[in-house]
Amino acid sequence: MAREGDLVLVYYQDQPAVYARIEYIEPDIKKDWYQVTLQLLTIPSQTVTWILRDSYIDGAPFTMGGKPMHLEEVKRLSRPEKEKEEKPLKKTQERGKVIPFKKT
Repeated sequence: MAREGDLVLVYYQDQPAVYARIEYIEPDIKKDWYQVTLQLLTIPSQTVTWILRDSYIDGAPFTMGGKPMHLEEVKRLSRPEKEKEEKPLKKTQERGKVIPFKKT
């Protein structure tokens, strides 16, 4: 299941519509449903709260107002391993001088 802080791509009528960040996932009063607060990454940004089942949060299709929708988690990029070869540090010929801030 997607977690708080994850990025998702929101599909509306089977077309990618907007990216969003999951802010909060809290249990709803209905069993097996959750209140999912999304920060829509639009200009200006918008915050919405949808009541969804965990399967919908995981990407299963659902409808809102009769329109098909689904969420797709945006996978994080993994950093390539840094090369083990270290380059020698360059020595500066002159060091900078620290000048204290004096209030006048």
